[in-house]
Amino acid sequence: MSTQTFLLPDVGEGLTEAEIVSWRVAPGDTVAVNDVIVEIETAKSLVELPSPFAGTVGDLLAAEGDTVNVGAPIITIADAAAAAAADATVPQPSDPGGADAGGAVLVGYGTGGHVQSRRRRPAERPVAASVGVIAKPPIRKLARDLGVDLSAVSPSGPAGEVTREDVVRHASQASVFRNIETPEWGAVREETIPVPAEAAPEPAAAAPAAGDREESIPVRGVRKAVASSMVRTAYSAPHVSVWTDVDASRTMELVKRLKSSPDFADVKVSPLLIMARAVIWAVRRTPMVNAAWVDGEEGAQIRLHHYVNLGIAAATPRGLLVPNIKDAQDLSMRELARALEKLTLTAREGKTTPADQRGGTITITNIGVFGMDAGTPIINGGEAGIVALGTIRQKPWVVDGEVRPRWVTTVAGSFDHRVIDGDGMSRFIADVASILEEPALLLD
Repeated sequence: MSTQTFLLPDVGEGLTEAEIVSWRVAPGDTVAVNDVIVEIETAKSLVELPSPFAGTVGDLLAAEGDTVNVGAPIITIADAAAAAAADATVPQPSDPGGADAGGAVLVGYGTGGHVQSRRRRPAERPVAASVGVIAKPPIRKLARDLGVDLSAVSPSGPAGEVTREDVVRHASQASVFRNIETPEWGAVREETIPVPAEAAPEPAAAAPAAGDREESIPVRGVRKAVASSMVRTAYSAPHVSVWTDVDASRTMELVKRLKSSPDFADVKVSPLLIMARAVIWAVRRTPMVNAAWVDGEEGAQIRLHHYVNLGIAAATPRGLLVPNIKDAQDLSMRELARALEKLTLTAREGKTTPADQRGGTITITNIGVFGMDAGTPIINGGEAGIVALGTIRQKPWVVDGEVRPRWVTTVAGSFDHRVIDGDGMSRFIADVASILEEPALLLD
């Protein structure tokens, strides 16, 4: 009894490795050719692999969850009497070359054996026209379209007929043909076009003298740190941005009521407060926006946070800072308003500490204070999402079939597509927008 080893095949997607998801067989099981034995996950899809052999399962050489390279052994199958009987029932080809083309064929993967070619039927001979020019009807139509007189064309066909190439060649100088010429497929399937090397950078110009029209500002401190973080995040995390317009009239009404409430008499209240509560609420419904992509020694991981350290992008004299409110999900509306006020004042005074900026899980940037409607912000380092609140201004809006002036804003967001897919980020932004449109949803 011989033993055969099944190597992980390339299932036609050009993959280099696959993960063993689940075994459909166990040692000692009897399998026939094309019985599904294992389910693997490639970079694109889940694939069921059939057995190329018949017999008894020997060893499973890869465990579920293992990542296996293409060509690596994954299972052994021992030949059995059942396999021999199965082979005996397969009709043998009469062609002597069939011995070289033997072996089981996996359903869906084709075979490397001999393929019998079919003899082509001889082409039909074109019928000669009464004018003495032999050409098929499509060739005559092409000649008419190109304004070519067939009697002036030298035929090159085997039966003396005018071919398409003859007509094309005759009309190659006609301007009308330049718009319909279709090149033939080349004999070479692929080619490599060299890319010129980058030219050496020109030497930097000498620093302008004092009083000139330009000046150089050294990059250091916060600006240097921000620049480094932005470049690292922009070029390592694949950003996707989505946005939607929102009727925020009821948010503005709520802000007005809170400002007149005795409970908020000593606290600054702004639409940013409602936005912050909306983001915290929406995170509960789409937790993956509150996560981070982490590259570790054991491979990449997605770290999901079950708390919200809410970052607030702040423009300060030192540059852009993103301090965050720790455990913002545990704060009441008044406590959150107080935290936002303290965070903003501390940042403007330049007293934000490094500890205040560490550990953020998701960020809000309030570009509306600068009069901007929307933007595609860059994600803060170590996070997977950032939300932008645009300016809130009165615009015409359709309400119950009528155009009315309403307070309208735009909510936008950028997200790390490695962590969250389009449906999740869209649902998250829609949830934030729904709170701005109807803040009463926060009461559930």
